[in-house]
Amino acid sequence: MDFRALVIILMGAVLVNNYVLRQFLGICPFLGVSKDLKNATGMSIAVIFVMLMATAATWPIQFYLLDRNGLGYLQTIVFILIIAALVQLVETVLKKYIRVLYNALGVYLPLITTNCAVLGVTIANIGKGYTFAQSMVNALGSGLGFLLAMVIFSGVRSHIESSDPPESFKGLPITLISAAILSLSFFGFGGVIENLFGS
Repeated sequence: MDFRALVIILMGAVLVNNYVLRQFLGICPFLGVSKDLKNATGMSIAVIFVMLMATAATWPIQFYLLDRNGLGYLQTIVFILIIAALVQLVETVLKKYIRVLYNALGVYLPLITTNCAVLGVTIANIGKGYTFAQSMVNALGSGLGFLLAMVIFSGVRSHIESSDPPESFKGLPITLISAAILSLSFFGFGGVIENLFGS
């Protein structure tokens, strides 16, 4: 297994192909939970866990069950069911052991089930023809990219809250403009990873 290829996949998923800021998946929790750094971090850790577990479960199911039996067309339904079961597991664990975080995340925790970033990662792993190891690295990188976006945007939103923008920009408009500017900054990483780790 080529270690360099794994590093390129990892760094590419975090910076270049960031699912939130570059591919615009998972925007709902990105905008909903990023007001508070603690909640943003907690949500991101839950998403990383679900991404890793969903990838570990969906990759073998795709290759050893769906593809071999000509059931590839059921991919999306099966993947959503697996993700929903994993989110239920995370929700149960948080409710029992980390009640404060469970209460803080509120409605956004069950929304991980429909977080298209999680589903997008599992489907992209199959579409790109990644091996199991490459898929796990991509899932980890995508989760870390989600965490990075959430933490950075949480800091941006804390500055927005203390500023006094024009009346027409207050609330959602200034939040969306800030997210767009942050997203543009990540476009600058395109090609950097391949050049750093290329042959």
